[in-house]
Amino acid sequence: MKYRNTSNFLWSLLILVLSSSGFKSQDKFPDGTTIPKWFKENKPTDINKLGKKYILTENGVKNDSTILQTKQIQAIIDLAAKNGGGVVVVPKGTFLLSSVFFKQGTHLHLENGAKLKGSDDINDFPVVTTRMEGQTVKYFPALINADGLDGFTISGKGTLDGNGLRFWKSFWKRREWNPKCTNMDEMRPRILYVSNSKNVQVEGITIKNSPFWSTHYYKSDFVKLLNLTILAPKEPVKAPSTDAVDIDACTNFLIKNCYMSVNDDAIALKGGKGPKSDKDPNNGENRNILIEDNSFGFCHSVLTCGSESIHNYNVILRNSKVKDASRLLHLKMRPDTPQHYEYLTVENITGNVKTFLYVKGWNQFFDLKGEERPKKGLANNITIKNIDISCGTAFSIEKSDLFDVKDFTFENFKIKALKPEMQNLNNIQNLKQKNINVTQVASLTQSYDKKDDSDIAAK
Repeated sequence: MKYRNTSNFLWSLLILVLSSSGFKSQDKFPDGTTIPKWFKENKPTDINKLGKKYILTENGVKNDSTILQTKQIQAIIDLAAKNGGGVVVVPKGTFLLSSVFFKQGTHLHLENGAKLKGSDDINDFPVVTTRMEGQTVKYFPALINADGLDGFTISGKGTLDGNGLRFWKSFWKRREWNPKCTNMDEMRPRILYVSNSKNVQVEGITIKNSPFWSTHYYKSDFVKLLNLTILAPKEPVKAPSTDAVDIDACTNFLIKNCYMSVNDDAIALKGGKGPKSDKDPNNGENRNILIEDNSFGFCHSVLTCGSESIHNYNVILRNSKVKDASRLLHLKMRPDTPQHYEYLTVENITGNVKTFLYVKGWNQFFDLKGEERPKKGLANNITIKNIDISCGTAFSIEKSDLFDVKDFTFENFKIKALKPEMQNLNNIQNLKQKNINVTQVASLTQSYDKKDDSDIAAK
C-alpha cells in the first residue's frame, strides 16, 4: 500500500491501530461504566448441546417450495417443546411458510443451502397482538416469532427469505393512489420478531427480502447478533421500510461482524411514540447497545435514533466500514414525543456516506392525540471520533425551538465533503473539537446520489 505523504500514512496507521484494538481502546460505555464480559464472550452456537434434532424432512415436511407448510412446521416446533426442547433443523431446500411461533427450549438451525421462504399472500398470516412502530397493536406477526423465551437461538448458514416483492409493489401502488398512507396501511409481515426474551443469539444466517422490517427485537435482554447478512434491495423495486435491525426497548444488545444493506435504516433504536409515551408500560428505553466490527452497504442510515424512540442511553457504534449509506448517524427529533438521546459514541469509522451527521425534526405521521406538546427533546453527551469519511454533506444539524443539541465532542476527523456546511456546527451547544480536518472537494468517486439530503417521508 502506497501513501502520498507522511500525514496520510500516520492517519491510516492510527485508524488501523484503533480498529484492531477492540476492547483495549474502550472497555467502558460512554457513561464510564464497565462493559460486561458478556459482550466479549462470543461463541458459535453448538446445536449438539441443545437437545434432540428435529429435521423437517424426517418429520412430515416435504422438500417442495410450492406448497405452504406452516402447520407442519409448527407441529414440529410443538413436538420439540412437548418433549423438553430441541432444535428444528431445516435441511437443504426451500420450504414455504407464513408465521410460526417458537416455544421455550426450542431452537432453529438452517443448514447450508436451506431456505425458509415467506408466503407473499397476506391472507396466509393471522392477526395478533404485536408491536409495530412504537405501538402495541393488532397486526401481523413475523415469519419467525419468539416470545417470552430464555436462551433461544437461530444458527446455521441458511436463509430466511421474506419473499417481499409482491408486498413492495403493492405498497408503492397504494402510496401512488394515497400519498398519505402509512407504513402499516399496506399489510405485510416482518421476517423475525423476538419479544420479552433473554439470552438470545442469532448467528450466521442470511436474512433477506423482508416485506416490512427485517428483524425486530422488543423488550429483550442480552441479545447477540453475530455474523449475519441482512439484505433488501433499493432497485429495481425499492423494498420499503425494511430496517435491518430494530431495537425496541431492549437492554444489553450486541451486533458484531454483520453486513447490512437495506432500503431503510440499518440499525434503528425505537421504544415508543406519542406525547405520553414515556408513561406507557408497553414502551421503554434502549440501554447498553454495542455495535462493532460491522460493514454497511446502501441504507438510509447506519444508526438512527427514532423515529419511535423515547430514551437511548449508552450506545456505541465503532470499528466499522460504510459504503454508500445515505447517513452515518441520524438523530430523529420527534416533536410529538418526549425524547432523550444521551451517552452515545461513534468511533473508528471509514468509508463514504451521503450525509455524515444528520439531526433534524421528524414530523412523519405527527400526532399529539389531543395532548399538549411534550417538553423539548434533547440529544447530549455524544462523542464522535477517529473518522475517515468522504461524503456529500458533512453536517446537517437543524436549529429548533423543539429540541436541544448539546455537549458534543468531535475528535480526529478526516472528512472530504462536497458541502462541509461547517456553519451548522453552531447549532450544537458546548461543542468540543480536537484535530478536526474537514476538506471541501469538487468531486468524489462514490456512487451515491448527490442531490440534497432531505427527509425520506416514503420509505
